[in-house]
Amino acid sequence: MGTSGTRPELSESGSRLQAYTTAKEVLAADKLTLPVLPLSSSVLLPGMVVPVTLNSETQAAVDAAQAAGNNLVLVVPRRDGQYGAVGAVSVIEQVGRLPNGDPAAVLRGLFRARVGSGVTGPGAALWVEATVVDTAGKEVPGRVKELAREYRSLVISVLQQRGAWQVIDSLRRVTDPSELADSAGYASFLTLEQKVQLLETVDVAARLELLIEWVRTHLAELEVAERISSDVREGMEKSQREFLLRQQLKAIRKELGEDDAGSGDDYRARIEAANLPEHVREAALREVGKLERASEASPEAGWIRTWLDTVLEMPWTTQTEDRTDLTEARRVLDAEHAGLEDVKDRIIEYLAVRHRRAARGLQVVGGRGSGAVLALVGPPGVGKTSLGESVAHALGRKFVRVALGGVRDEAEIRGHRRTYVGALPGRIVRAIREAGSMNPVILLDEVDKIGTDFRGDPAAALLEVLDPAQNHTFRDHYLELDLDLSNVLFLATANVADTIPGPLLDRMEVVTLDGYTEAEKVAIARDHLLPRQLERAGLSPDDVTISEEALATIASEYTREAGVRQLERSIATILRKIAVKLATGDGDSEGTPVRVDTADVKSYLGRPRFTPESAERTAVPGVATGLAVTGTGGDVLFIEATAMPGEAGLTLTGQLGDVMKESAQIALSYLRAHGATLGIDPSSLASQRVHIHVPAGAVPKDGPSAGITMVTALASLASGRPVRAEVGMTGEVTLSGRVLPIGGVNQKLLAAHRAGLTEVIIPARNEPDLDDLPQQVRERLRVHTVTDVADVLRLALRPAEEITEADGDVASASRAA
Repeated sequence: MGTSGTRPELSESGSRLQAYTTAKEVLAADKLTLPVLPLSSSVLLPGMVVPVTLNSETQAAVDAAQAAGNNLVLVVPRRDGQYGAVGAVSVIEQVGRLPNGDPAAVLRGLFRARVGSGVTGPGAALWVEATVVDTAGKEVPGRVKELAREYRSLVISVLQQRGAWQVIDSLRRVTDPSELADSAGYASFLTLEQKVQLLETVDVAARLELLIEWVRTHLAELEVAERISSDVREGMEKSQREFLLRQQLKAIRKELGEDDAGSGDDYRARIEAANLPEHVREAALREVGKLERASEASPEAGWIRTWLDTVLEMPWTTQTEDRTDLTEARRVLDAEHAGLEDVKDRIIEYLAVRHRRAARGLQVVGGRGSGAVLALVGPPGVGKTSLGESVAHALGRKFVRVALGGVRDEAEIRGHRRTYVGALPGRIVRAIREAGSMNPVILLDEVDKIGTDFRGDPAAALLEVLDPAQNHTFRDHYLELDLDLSNVLFLATANVADTIPGPLLDRMEVVTLDGYTEAEKVAIARDHLLPRQLERAGLSPDDVTISEEALATIASEYTREAGVRQLERSIATILRKIAVKLATGDGDSEGTPVRVDTADVKSYLGRPRFTPESAERTAVPGVATGLAVTGTGGDVLFIEATAMPGEAGLTLTGQLGDVMKESAQIALSYLRAHGATLGIDPSSLASQRVHIHVPAGAVPKDGPSAGITMVTALASLASGRPVRAEVGMTGEVTLSGRVLPIGGVNQKLLAAHRAGLTEVIIPARNEPDLDDLPQQVRERLRVHTVTDVADVLRLALRPAEEITEADGDVASASRAA
């Protein structure tokens, strides 16, 4: 049983007029006997016209009303089987069927009536006595009119929000306050209980007060709902707009071949698919959550994407398998490098230790590796970097070079904080990412040239990287994740160890590369440099051949270095000139290779740049040949001394450092104090102005190694006995004449060998250093170890009886010149 929510429009008919007439007649009576038509799902108020679906009970009431001839029924609300105390006397305006075929009747409410006791009536309907309680036709007080106006304005506000303008026009035509209040029966926002309360409230003023309160509450709810709806609508519009833009962006990326990479879902899927350590995976998923919550326009979204890309590119669980065949590793080292036997032995020892630790399951103990960090120290061009590549090749590992020369910012090692614009991980993390494995060979190139300024000390940051007790939990500032570096093989290179900070040097095992002998240079040029330069010049071995004698000539007369860089440049020069010959047709007959022998070198490279000059330089008294170490390796140093009339004293030139100045003063003081015992007249040095010069004057020099050379030069000057041309020397001297040990012995001996010297004087306490000297050099050099300056002078100065008249003439001519 139910009613519709709209008020049907009915045309006037004879039966309706008759019903109204009958109702007016009945209205005068106090009591009415009417059949009851109960409604369970709706409430009928006076003035309402509603259709009612008929069932057996309501059909009986309609039949009884029609049988009574007045078509009146008492419509009473029924809840939970209980009838209401007040009902609406209604007239049956029409009886028929609905479009679906169900029987129905159209009822119009007339006035209120209170339900009384039941009575007997015709048919199966329930008949009751009803007392009319409506106030229709009574005078309307002023207060009721005010309430009616207020109620009307409130209802119009509700209807305006719904756009029900026709209903508003109908409402404005209603003038009776009671009829206006009963029209609320059509309101959908009122509950059945509220409509029953309206039906049972007879007083119009009370009825209007209830309605005003309910409508105000409803208006407040509408306002809140509208505000919420507006917010939701705005949010939906924004979401729809963003969704549309994202779909368009997705389509654009798809056309560009980028798909939708960069979204949170994409990163989450990539992280789940990647084989990441648990702590890395958790950190990455946390950042993905931030990315999903962040706005596309937020700078943080870009930072997070860059960080996630870096994390996903890291080879967290990837390692290469080490080659454990030591024989093969040694073969690789020998094939790629000539000489450097002690360096190769140390590398093979390192590989053997790693192999034994791996065999016993000790590759990593508590996160710590075997701990060796090798520092390759030597002059430029001796093959430190290429040796690192050979180590990686011998191990079967990836190789990465990290250039540290000139680095002054600590963040270059540890990385930048992610909050900085343009932040990047440090060079160590980038090297591992580039290698694609967690156990590469990383070469830290030029660690002796690291700088320090207000941005921090990179050398201090390297302490954690190179310390085996700490680097298994290395933390880069950019990643902020523990990174295990214990399986990384670090190699460092430097030209000199003196400029490496002490704590950093303490974490490394220094392996010295002193340089190559002439024979080793020829072998390197034949096996490595010449093939490489042939390829670069677009030539082949069928076009050009360079004899080993020619290579030896280039190494000895056109270069004087510890390494082979200048040698390679000289070979490149020859090949370029040959390429020009072949291109212009000036060469030999077609198909005949161009052969370069010793006699041809001059035509390509010009006159020799380096020739033995020791004999010429030491032909006069006062000149001695010393040995020194520079940034480019060992070198020969000539020290000249002369005396002149004038105020007694010592003049020093040649850009000497404080230590060399002190050595010169010590040498002069020693000879003046002990000259008589050495067969030297001390007065020749005490009564004249003595001048010591160390060429070349434009090069700064310092160090204690020139002490015995200065003593020898002054002794040669004072005695008139020249220094033997084939002798070089190095060593520190004391005031008592003791010869103290010095450093860089091997580099100095290699320099003596390159300069054509055959005898060298060194301190006796440096004799153990000779064990590392190449056998070829030991065979060609006669090394004297001394403890006293007297022994130096005995070995270095030519005996007086060997000085001929011609020598004296040469000495006099030299002094005159």
